[in-house]
Amino acid sequence: MVTELGHFALILGFGVAILQMIVPMIGAHKGWRRWMAIGDPAATTQFILVGVSFAALTYAFVVSDFSLRLVYLNSHSAKPILYKVSGVWGNHEGSMLLWLMIVVLFGACASWFGGNLPATLKARVLAVQSSIAVAFYAFILFTSNPFLRLQVPPLDGQDLNPLLQDPGLAFHPPFLYLGYVGLSMAFSFAVAALIEGRVDAAWARWVRPWTLAAWICLTIGIALGSWWAYYELGWGGFWFWDPVENASFMPWLLAAALLHSAIVTEKRESLKSWTMLLAILAFGFSLLGTFLVRSGVITSVHAFANDPERGVFILGILAFFVGGALVLYALRAGAMEAKGVFSLVSRESALVANNILLAVSAFVVFTGTLWPLVAEMTMGRVLSVGAPFFNAAFTPFMIALAIILPPGAVLAWKRGNISRAMSGLWPLAILAIAVGGLAFALQTGRSAVGPVGAMLGIWVVTGAMADLWGRAGRASVAGRLRRIVALPRSDWGKFCAHSGLGITIFAVAAMTAWQLEDIRTADIGDEFELGGYQLTLTAVERIEGPNYISEYATFDLARNGRFISTLHPEKRFYPVAGMPTTEAGIDNGFLRDVYVVIGDPQSSGGYAVRTYVKPFANWIWGGALLMAIGGLISLTDRRLRVAAGAAKQRAEMVAAE
Repeated sequence: MVTELGHFALILGFGVAILQMIVPMIGAHKGWRRWMAIGDPAATTQFILVGVSFAALTYAFVVSDFSLRLVYLNSHSAKPILYKVSGVWGNHEGSMLLWLMIVVLFGACASWFGGNLPATLKARVLAVQSSIAVAFYAFILFTSNPFLRLQVPPLDGQDLNPLLQDPGLAFHPPFLYLGYVGLSMAFSFAVAALIEGRVDAAWARWVRPWTLAAWICLTIGIALGSWWAYYELGWGGFWFWDPVENASFMPWLLAAALLHSAIVTEKRESLKSWTMLLAILAFGFSLLGTFLVRSGVITSVHAFANDPERGVFILGILAFFVGGALVLYALRAGAMEAKGVFSLVSRESALVANNILLAVSAFVVFTGTLWPLVAEMTMGRVLSVGAPFFNAAFTPFMIALAIILPPGAVLAWKRGNISRAMSGLWPLAILAIAVGGLAFALQTGRSAVGPVGAMLGIWVVTGAMADLWGRAGRASVAGRLRRIVALPRSDWGKFCAHSGLGITIFAVAAMTAWQLEDIRTADIGDEFELGGYQLTLTAVERIEGPNYISEYATFDLARNGRFISTLHPEKRFYPVAGMPTTEAGIDNGFLRDVYVVIGDPQSSGGYAVRTYVKPFANWIWGGALLMAIGGLISLTDRRLRVAAGAAKQRAEMVAAE
C-alpha cells in the first residue's frame, strides 16, 4: 500500500509540474498576475508529493520489502540500517528520484525565498525549473520506475554493491546531486532572463546565491568521493581522473568561473553574455555527467546503469535544454550589451583571466574524458586517456590560476596599478620562492612537483591573508584587527575559499611528490621499515561481519622503537554480491598518513602487503572543507541574499522618481 501511495504521488507530481511549467509562463507573457501566482503553490505541492514518493521508497528499503523489484536488486535483510537507507539512491532508479526531489526542492526554495523578485521573472524561473522537473518525471515514470513489483517476492535480496556500503559513499551522492541540481537554478534564472530580454546587475546578484550554494555542495560531494576512493579502494590514491569523477569536476570548474564572472556583471555590468553562457554550460555539464553515469558509454566503478535506451533519453533532455537555451542566447545577444569599460590592468581583467583559465581547464578535462569515445566511434580505435595526459594538460592552467590569484584580488576596479598591487605582495613572493627553494634543497632525486606546490600554496594562502589585511585600511595593528573582524562575511568567505585552494594545491603536490611506497610479501611476525616507521604483521584472522567475511590483519606501528598504534587492514568478501573489497588500515596524522593494505595469501607463504607513507594527505580534504566553509560564510552575507538585488533595484527606482 505504501509503495502504491508513493507511485501515485509521483504521478500527481508530474501533473502539477506540467501545470507549473505552462500557466505561470503564459501569465508572465500576458501580464496576468493570478496565472503567475499559480507557480508558488504548485512548487510547494510538487515538493510535498515528491517527498511522499521518496519517503515511500525509503520505507520499502528500511523494512526490506523484497516484493519491490528495486529493493530486491539493491538490498539485503542482513545489511546495516545506514546502507539500507543509502541503498535508496545507490542505484539508477532511486538516484533519479533523489535527483527529481532536489529539482523540486530548489524550485520550492525559489518560491519560498524569492518574494522580492519581480513577479514576471519569478514566474518564468519557476516555470523553467518545473520544465526540468517534467523531463525527469517523464524519464522516471516511463523508463526508470522505482515502484515496480515482483509477481513472486523472493525471501531475500541481492544486496547493494559492496563498494557503496561505506559511510563516505552514503553521503557522497546527495551532496553531489545538490550541486548538480543546484546549478539548474542558475540555468532557470538565465533562461528566464533571456526570455524577458533583460540581463543586468540585479540579475547577477540574484543568480549568485544559487550558484554559490550549488558550488558548496559540489565541493563537499567531490571531496567525499575523493576521500572514499583514498581509503576504500585500497590503491592509495585520491583522484584517478575516472570519467565519472571528471563528470563532477567539470561543472565545479564552470560554477567557480560563473561565480567570479557574476561579480563583474554585478559590479560593472560587464561580461553579461559570458556570464549567461556559463550559467547554461554549467548545468549542461551536470546533465552530461548524468548521461555518462547512466548510458553505458563509459566503464566506471561509479556508474549506475548500462542501458543505451536510457542514455538516449537523457541525451535528448540534454540536447533540448542546452540546445534550446543556446538558441535563445543567440537570439537575445542584443540584450546583453556590456556597459562597463575597464583597462587591461584591473580587477575585471584579473577575473576575466580567472574565467578563461577555469573554462579552458574544464575543456581540457572534457576532451580527455570523451576522446576515447570519439576515437572509437570515428576511427575504430580503442584508446585510454589516463592520469599522465590530465596531469600534463590540466596542471599548467592551475599553476597560472594560482599565480594570478593574489595580485588579481587586490587590484582596483576599472583601472588598477600593478606596481601598487604588488607592493605589499613582494615579500610574500620572496617567502614563497624561499619555501620552494628549501623544499627543493631538502629533497633528493625527486621531481619539482613538491617544491612548486609548496611555493604556490604559500603564495595563495599568504596572498589571501594580505588581501584581508589590506581591506582593513591604514591604522594601527589593533585598529586593523578590529576592522578585519568587522569586515563583511563575503570578504571572510573569500579568504577561507582562497586559502583552502592554496592548502589543497600544496597538499596534492606534496603527497604526489614525497610519498613513500613499499610492496612486499610478509608472514606473521615479520617486521619491516618504511620512512622511519616500523611495521610488524602480528596476526591475520578470519572474521564475519553483518553481511561479509573478512581476512582481518593486525599491524603494529612504531617509530624508533616507540609504539604508535595498531592498524587493521581487511580483505572483505560479500557472499551475496560475490564481490571482494579492500579496507585500508590507516594511521591518520596531521603531517602524514601511514597506509597499509593487505592482499591475498601467496603460494610461497605469507601475504601481499602494500605500505605507504603519505605526507600531508589529510590537508587535501581539509583544504576542500575550508573552501566549502568559505562559500558557506559568503552565502550568509546579507548582500548575497536573493532579496538584496531586488531591494537595491527598488530603492534606485524610488530615487529616480
